[in-house]
Amino acid sequence: MFYWLLKYVVLGPVLKCLFRPDVVGLQHVPLTGPVILACNHLSFSDSIFTPLIMRRKVTFVAKAEYFTGKGIKGWLMRQFFVNTGTIPVDRSGGKAARAALDTQLRVLRSGNIAGIYPEGTRSPDGRLYRGKTGVARLALESGAPVVPVALLNTDEIQPTGTLIPKIKRVKLRIGAPLDFSRYAASAGDRFVERAVTDEIMYELMTLSGREYVDVYAASLKTSVEAPRPVAPAFEQVQDRAR
Repeated sequence: MFYWLLKYVVLGPVLKCLFRPDVVGLQHVPLTGPVILACNHLSFSDSIFTPLIMRRKVTFVAKAEYFTGKGIKGWLMRQFFVNTGTIPVDRSGGKAARAALDTQLRVLRSGNIAGIYPEGTRSPDGRLYRGKTGVARLALESGAPVVPVALLNTDEIQPTGTLIPKIKRVKLRIGAPLDFSRYAASAGDRFVERAVTDEIMYELMTLSGREYVDVYAASLKTSVEAPRPVAPAFEQVQDRAR
């Protein structure tokens, strides 16, 4: 209830008026049935703008730290995420991360939309980084199509560490649904999960126009320059499969 109140009464109309979303490909998001939205991650505001333009409710996962902040800012952030149905995920991995994926599976099995950032964290420099295989597990275990969503300029609207966003037209590009049902019998196969994830990241690279870096964003040290962009590993998988 609070989700729809925010979207259509309290916050949504104001945001649409201020940021005038420029969206291409919205017709690719099915109006019914389970769907996985796989998005690149440039800014905190990605979790606001993506649900804003969708016709259906989107349930995202977010790092657990968003639910444990202190002070007024922490309380406001916690209330926002809790009341919009966002699922906290412990990024340390293991059983905690699996629990978040299981919750997303329940969202999908209920016929709803699950949103996920395959990179696992915001891009440190605007480039697109290697995807984690959780998105592939969701796709293979649920059978849901994956719709790639590229946010083009949210890092300009609200750079990391910025509280007040710049008033600028937000741009999103949405790709055609990706069907991985051909891999249904291979759920749990790490090689297949990597191939599926890299195919999704390739689509995000194409839609966003961002350079791709084949390392995990979370592994980068601020004092070390990231490697030069390379082709997604999916292309290497295709070569080996021929």
